[in-house]
Amino acid sequence: MLEIAAPNFARRIGIFPNEIAQNREKFCAIDSTFKELNSNPKSKILGVEELIKSMDINQINKSVVMGIGWEDSKLAQFSNDYILESINRFPERLVGFCSINPKDHINSPKEIERCVMKGMRGIGELHPDYQKFNIADKKTMAPIMEIALTHNLITTTHSSEPVGHKYSGKGMTFPEKLWKFILNFPDNPIVCAHWGGGLPFYSLMPEVEKSLKNVYFDTAASPLLYSNKIFETGSSLVTSKHILLGSDWPLLNPQKLITELNDSNLKKSQKNEILFENALSLISPKS
Repeated sequence: MLEIAAPNFARRIGIFPNEIAQNREKFCAIDSTFKELNSNPKSKILGVEELIKSMDINQINKSVVMGIGWEDSKLAQFSNDYILESINRFPERLVGFCSINPKDHINSPKEIERCVMKGMRGIGELHPDYQKFNIADKKTMAPIMEIALTHNLITTTHSSEPVGHKYSGKGMTFPEKLWKFILNFPDNPIVCAHWGGGLPFYSLMPEVEKSLKNVYFDTAASPLLYSNKIFETGSSLVTSKHILLGSDWPLLNPQKLITELNDSNLKKSQKNEILFENALSLISPKS
């Protein structure tokens, strides 16, 4: 979840209707992404009420809520309906992104249009490995990205580190694939989750740096992946204007991310960009 913090904004929160929360095994059997992320009985499957409580406790003003990258298009629509219901209940607190599977060229374009008409501001989270599509393939992604560009939608994708420890949902969406995706759609605003699997480090290459003008990196699950030096290092590579506060709630409490950011040596203006200014600029309707 993307989170905007006091005035704070928190990104990339997954919320689920009670039917899914109460029938974990049933939905694990239906959808590969859900199974990968939630087959462990200890993984939390929470709804919008728990989210709003967490936001109040952590002084989060606004959050972006989105799907998990459902492989099954019917479940994606079911999830989108719940997100639409939630943002209608809490219009001042929540911003919705719609879940679709890009390989479904029949239903996904129609689902994006439906969700946009009802107030959603983005697409995601995409999870290429478990949704079983190639994000680097322009033909696969073009129908989705063209609609996104038409409606000024933000597209968020999962990102994977090519080295380091394994974890549920890591996948193999490495910087090489992400960069090809970005090159294919240079005019689309794109958010690469989890610090883009390390893609910011390649911005030291001039051709990569040039391609990242419309690309943003969120901090979701950052404490589980990197030391707290990442805020200063990341800002030195892609600038703080391209970093978004993300928690991956309920996997992580957003306060841990906010504390790490506030403890960094970044300037207050840079911290504010990461906490809320960048996100508010991205989600604001464009004329």
